[in-house]
Amino acid sequence: MVDLFCGAGGFARGFKDEGFRVVLGVDNVEAVAESFRRNFPAAEVMVEDVAQLRGEDILAAVGEPDVVIGGPPCEPFTGANPLRRPDPLDRLYEDPIGRLVLHFIRLVGDLRPRVFVMENVPALAEGPLREAIANEFRRVGYQRVYFNVLLAENHGTPSHRLRLFVSNVRIRPSPLPRRVTVVEAIGDLPPPGAPHDIANHEYVPLSPRKQRRISKLRWGEALIRYPGAGGRVMYNFVRLHPYRLAPTVMGSSRFVHPFEDRLLTVREQARLMGFPDDHVFVGGRDLQFDQVGEAVPPPLARAIAREVRRYLEGA
Repeated sequence: MVDLFCGAGGFARGFKDEGFRVVLGVDNVEAVAESFRRNFPAAEVMVEDVAQLRGEDILAAVGEPDVVIGGPPCEPFTGANPLRRPDPLDRLYEDPIGRLVLHFIRLVGDLRPRVFVMENVPALAEGPLREAIANEFRRVGYQRVYFNVLLAENHGTPSHRLRLFVSNVRIRPSPLPRRVTVVEAIGDLPPPGAPHDIANHEYVPLSPRKQRRISKLRWGEALIRYPGAGGRVMYNFVRLHPYRLAPTVMGSSRFVHPFEDRLLTVREQARLMGFPDDHVFVGGRDLQFDQVGEAVPPPLARAIAREVRRYLEGA
């Protein structure tokens, strides 16, 4: 398995846990690539811009993969971005970051894996984008293209996350019978100031003014509101409700602990995404939060990997 936008490896982690051999991760940020390297020491890691990467470079490094996965940046498409282009097709063909989707497709065409899975926000298939992306995959040789929309919380992730997975196989994992709450996910962690050996579990500093303001928040209340695309209102510095799911974890997300007047640590936020504690994040604190928020939650990734494995074994 090859991961073309590997980040810290949430998507790849699910495939590894399902028995796939992760042979390559690609990311264009050295510290993020180092996170992937720490968590997948047997894999090759390329610090490259996918737009500049050639299929022959990957084939020379690791041979022909059975599976190619990746999550190109969602910023050009997401409704959380108030600056996204009005025309959906411009987000794909004109926005230089949006065009990374096309480079993913190009590399899939070069590598010819038996299965590809591309993750993004559901808005990637908005309006004419759906047919445009299907046509691009057909152009490189994949006639069947499926747009699978999945909820991470249905597969063991303690936070809400609705995501699109574009693939050449149908992905419909069965939901689990119950959902995991915030307190189940983080309730057993010691306070970050107590003695512990848990990676990425350090206090996040706050100004005295913000400290006072968050102390007044009740469960579900937010300190910050800001505009998203199309008039949407976005929230940040939300005090989590302990007995419900957490809101969607993004790179910019900062959550207030349900019982303590402090922000969640990177480790607590990683747990809200279903990362195990032995999955580590390197780099500065904000970059660590970015790596967590931009990942595919490992429990959801494993549910997808299980479907891919069944397909491959059946084929």
